[in-house]
Amino acid sequence: MANLLPRNEHNIERALRVVLGLGLLSLIFVGPKTMWGLVGIVPLATGLIGSCPLYTLLGINTCPVSQR
Repeated sequence: MANLLPRNEHNIERALRVVLGLGLLSLIFVGPKTMWGLVGIVPLATGLIGSCPLYTLLGINTCPVSQR
């Protein structure tokens, strides 16, 4: 599983992604009440998992823990 979803996000980046995801999801219930808020699922999921598939494809790693 570690090869499929390697941890490649820094803890601060993960927290920001979760906050951004929750903020976007709130657009469904508060404010303009638009379905575009569902876009928030992506940063929320990647923040909770700790792995960004786009980072994996591009070879980016912001995680300070050394990979074995």
